[in-house]
Amino acid sequence: MGEAIITRRGGGILKIAGQTEEIVRFGESINKYDPVCVKFVGTKLSDPSTLPTDTGNGVAFDPTGTYLAVAHAVSPYITIYKRNGDTFTKLSDPSTLPTGTGNGVAFNSTGTYLAVAHNNSPYITIYKRSGDTFTKLSSPSIIPNGDGRGVAFDPTGTYLAVAHNSSPYITIYKRNGDTFTKLSNPLTLPAYTGNGVAFDPTGTYLAVAHFSIPYITIYKRSGDTFTKLSDPSTLPAFTGYGVAFDPTGTYLAVAHNNSPYITIYKRSGDTFTKLSDPSILPTSIGNGVAFNSTGTYLAVAHNNSPYITIYKRSGDTFTKLSDPSTLPTDTGRGVAFDPTGTYLAVAHHGSPHITIYLASVCFKTNLMSDVSITEKAGYAKESGFAGEYKKIVVIFR
Repeated sequence: MGEAIITRRGGGILKIAGQTEEIVRFGESINKYDPVCVKFVGTKLSDPSTLPTDTGNGVAFDPTGTYLAVAHAVSPYITIYKRNGDTFTKLSDPSTLPTGTGNGVAFNSTGTYLAVAHNNSPYITIYKRSGDTFTKLSSPSIIPNGDGRGVAFDPTGTYLAVAHNSSPYITIYKRNGDTFTKLSNPLTLPAYTGNGVAFDPTGTYLAVAHFSIPYITIYKRSGDTFTKLSDPSTLPAFTGYGVAFDPTGTYLAVAHNNSPYITIYKRSGDTFTKLSDPSILPTSIGNGVAFNSTGTYLAVAHNNSPYITIYKRSGDTFTKLSDPSTLPTDTGRGVAFDPTGTYLAVAHHGSPHITIYLASVCFKTNLMSDVSITEKAGYAKESGFAGEYKKIVVIFR
């Protein structure tokens, strides 16, 4: 790291090929040019003053990290928070609410649209945001055939996929303005009830976690057509509940029933190959899964304490990190990182129904041992205090 701050003759700073400048949150007082690393801390924040009314099932941040939405049991079924620093304040409920238990939730890539998959017709409720107000749009003319369980937008906000009960188990819409029009079903459908759904970051691949073998069904998109790919040669052990791509589209993680509870694939072209299981597994059924914005961390929400298990990726190896000192109070159902990787939210059974952590923070370091657990390392480009967002130069990740 020291090479990066050698002063050139005549002034200026030596620049290492591949280094980048990034804004990060400082976890302590740091001086300009101090060697630093960004690592996972998992410090629980104070609960919001107004909590979801019952079990949290799904959770999502908007792409700016300003808004946090929780899909949950008991009216209003969706609770939306606005973040100011580390404080999450509940907004007024939308004037029109979902009609039943919220199971999944997703923002589009601009944060303009918020979709909630829920029990009871119309099974999917879509809101348009204007400032802090979320207004329900007209339901699609063709709605899913059963309770919505998972939902995802593609990265352009053009396509919206809903995993649900009852055939076809996956319903895909194309957006034109505020209108969502159902596309023709894929020729090959998931085998049974769809539970979770995710697009890769290019919008080329769509993965559906579901009941019944093969438990994960992956489609490739060409225009408005979604064509099923061959199943991975090694399948999840049982029912798939949650699914997520990493931000490069290289890794696909499936949270599922039966050990190992998390199955991770590496993609090469259209082929998804199972990686070796982490040496330490989640303690029970995996329900939700999420990568952070760099693909360095993978979080799994699951049954049984500690209810959330977090892994750090190094190459194709996922190593469990120490549990947060304060755990969710009961079964983890859904999980999401904010787009900066600063916050991690877990929706779960048991009050407070949502637990929010400070995730990745920047610290001073002179220890090479920190490199093995760090997300990125380099040196501070400016001085700052704990809680401030400052520039660092990253030369290792």
